[in-house]
Amino acid sequence: MTTPRPAAAWVGEGILAHPGGARSARVHEQVLTATASLLDEGGCAAATVDAISGRSGVSKATIYKHWPSRTAIAAKAFGRMMASDAPLPDTGTTAGDLTEMVRRVSAFYASPRGRIFAQLVAACVGDPAGAPYFRAYFLAGQRAAITELWDRARERGDVDQDISIDDVIDILFGPLIFRLLTDHLGLTEENATRLAETALSGLLRSESNEPTSRS
Repeated sequence: MTTPRPAAAWVGEGILAHPGGARSARVHEQVLTATASLLDEGGCAAATVDAISGRSGVSKATIYKHWPSRTAIAAKAFGRMMASDAPLPDTGTTAGDLTEMVRRVSAFYASPRGRIFAQLVAACVGDPAGAPYFRAYFLAGQRAAITELWDRARERGDVDQDISIDDVIDILFGPLIFRLLTDHLGLTEENATRLAETALSGLLRSESNEPTSRS
């Protein structure tokens, strides 16, 4: 029997507004905790709404008041998992911070949870309701973290102030996703270090490498 979904209330950008109050917050947390556990155990395939309901003790009807789909739940749960597994480095230098961050993200993608990330990307293609959650709770969190590192670099005067943070993220971390999805090159510490060094040679200021002018 299919559980009827209640009428949805949206807060913009495809994110469902969940009910407020202390009980609602507890329910939200129970569902995310259960989903994270299921993702670790069996990937996206294991994190069905039935399984999440059984593990969390929250009814399917209540779950659908908080999220539009299982992919949406998985995206938010995974965003929190990623944040805990790839904390920001603070080495004291811009090159050190960014290189270490590339290494940490690469190591994360090389771990079993990296496979969950790949599954989640694929799931979002087939589940338009889940894609906004992936952007809001995973991509936005990663963007904020790298922005913090880039702001440190700007304060030090190490980088070209005109470089877009979105370009920085794509240049440094986009290749890691490509390597994960295609198995183009191993997600090793050596390869991650080389990638960071190659990218940073074009991003960091130096006396012998003035930033290119922009029209």
